[in-house]
Amino acid sequence: MEEARIKRLRWRTRRGTRELDALFGGWLDERFADADEAQRQAFEALLDVQDPDLWDWVMGHAKASRADWQAIIDDIRARHRL
Repeated sequence: MEEARIKRLRWRTRRGTRELDALFGGWLDERFADADEAQRQAFEALLDVQDPDLWDWVMGHAKASRADWQAIIDDIRARHRL
């Protein structure tokens, strides 16, 4: 079941730009396995957000509307020194 979940998420991390693909796919590859279930669910919900909002959050132009999403965004930003 976990393998199917990862495959589904891998598909969902394919965004409208290569940059977002790399950032969110990278988090899936590097952090998802060690995340607790609450973080995993937050990541899944985060992937429902529209690309322009994700981009603004990742670039630091705005803050995510949920604290758990912002924690993931902050982790992505820190890993990529954004």
